[in-house]
Amino acid sequence: MIPIYVGYDPREAIAYHTFCQSVIERASMPVSFKPLSLGLLRTYEETHGDGSNQFIYTRFLVPALQDFGGWALFVDGDMVCTRDIAELWTLRDPRYAVQVVKHPDYKTSHPMKYLGTTMETVNASYPRKQWSSVVLWNCAHPANRLLTPSYVQSHPGNHLHRFAWLADEEIGDLPGEWNHLVMEQEPKEAAIAHFTLGIPEIPNYSDCEYSDEWRAVRQRMLTCG
Repeated sequence: MIPIYVGYDPREAIAYHTFCQSVIERASMPVSFKPLSLGLLRTYEETHGDGSNQFIYTRFLVPALQDFGGWALFVDGDMVCTRDIAELWTLRDPRYAVQVVKHPDYKTSHPMKYLGTTMETVNASYPRKQWSSVVLWNCAHPANRLLTPSYVQSHPGNHLHRFAWLADEEIGDLPGEWNHLVMEQEPKEAAIAHFTLGIPEIPNYSDCEYSDEWRAVRQRMLTCG
């Protein structure tokens, strides 16, 4: 069973359900979806005053939610999976505390995101931006035991999203196709396409790369009979 923690924000719930549908359609192993919704996290109170979505910090609770044992996958909800998620799962390497797509030298070319919605916000660049949007968590790694709810509550984004509690050698690489940044990188064949600026449901992003794939999955998710 692959435990998959998915970022959930009620303002774009359709993103969560579409991503899950895309995984289900292609998975060759059983999966277990765990929505990171603030209302379901009884031991955590969000105290940060910033953030563009409701799961911007709760992703760092995954080791604690797994009782600091085994492995788990975290993904942002604004994605579509085009390949078997088991391929990503087989890349687990116990040498590392986390494995991520590192996006070397990435800086956003879009200073705002979620344009035309109530979620519209500044899209700032910072070191290791987007590393934390797809994470293979080695929940049992000793370095990750720091990530208690109180630790996450008391540390800022520039510490958490840069994986500053880890030594560099504890952060492993994932192939770039497992977190392709739509409209931020050159078009390519992706295993996970990440609509980091806004999902195709938003008019400003309705014709972006992989939008047809996302809408097709969304339609199959909504179909009954």
